[in-house]
Amino acid sequence: MTVPAASHSSYGARNVINAPALRAAIAQRSRERQDAAEVQTWLLNHFYRHLVGNLQAPAPSLQPVATLEQAQTLLRPAPLPAWIGPRLKNADSSPLWWLDPQAPEVLALETRLVEFLQSRQGTPLQGKLQRINAPQAMALWDAEHATMHAKAAAGWREHCPDAVREVCAFATGRFVELRPESPHLREEMAYESQMMRHCLGQFATRRTLSGGYGEQYASACEQGRMRLFSFRSAQGAPHITISAHTEADGTLRIDQIKGKQNRAPIARYREEVLTLLNLLPTTNPTPADALAMGVARTAKGWQAVSNITDDAEQLALVRQQPALVRELPPAAALVHWVVAAQRPELLDGLTLTPALQQALELAAHTSPGGAA
Repeated sequence: MTVPAASHSSYGARNVINAPALRAAIAQRSRERQDAAEVQTWLLNHFYRHLVGNLQAPAPSLQPVATLEQAQTLLRPAPLPAWIGPRLKNADSSPLWWLDPQAPEVLALETRLVEFLQSRQGTPLQGKLQRINAPQAMALWDAEHATMHAKAAAGWREHCPDAVREVCAFATGRFVELRPESPHLREEMAYESQMMRHCLGQFATRRTLSGGYGEQYASACEQGRMRLFSFRSAQGAPHITISAHTEADGTLRIDQIKGKQNRAPIARYREEVLTLLNLLPTTNPTPADALAMGVARTAKGWQAVSNITDDAEQLALVRQQPALVRELPPAAALVHWVVAAQRPELLDGLTLTPALQQALELAAHTSPGGAA
């Protein structure tokens, strides 16, 4: 495939006060995934530069830094760099920003780009990764997935019963695990992919089921580095695909939870997903896909966000995804205050303390668009 032409300004210029922490987090996740050297090099160059200069995300993931106190709070426990104070005092300086290294937007984009990079193994682009910038990689990913959807019916594969084992069953269907030792694993992955319209089993060579996006998942599964689960209806049709990385101690780090065409699974299967996750030896963190369908991992196991009553866990959730405040049961005042500082509009219609209600009304009246 032709690489899209790069613009002259592929990466923007933006002062991110925690840029070293961003780079360190990228490197740590890459080591944990055991990325190939060229993939790690690309991430620490192109992905890092894209995050610093280009990534757009709502608060609290990406925040403008206006005061020295705010900078100290955001960077804690790291020391405050000496250059930040003078920049904040100089009205002519370009604005300063802080980007959460673990933000859902960062992790989701990293997953997508790693998938793209690993799918280049064995292709002419394998030795040319460093010539492809992040916008080009994202454009190629989009184009390739559009082609996959258009060709989903080509080379149709049938379900292979001996390639799966049942994990848990429900009235609505059952969760199965794709068996890594099965000689038909790749065929079952291709079946899953063509039914779900995602890239799990999209192989570059469909005759031999090798290469392309499917190769990285198949190889990881065959080598015991990943486990794959599928929720199948009573008729055997896939509805949800779950991938999990296997840690050194045998625990599982949930990677992706996908419905059809990479969308979040529909809410009607939330309880089934919770049952499976609580059967597996999972570890933190909660992936963005889980939060998107309203579930999170807590000290008590995986729960629906609507059932989480612990104040500390509610606070951790809204810091990561403020919009979840509308799904939580009655929340502590501190939870509402945290959301008010970032997305006060999310609190409309919720029962708030008189002090917070008064603060929000005062802020509305003193804002540029409010009454004098």
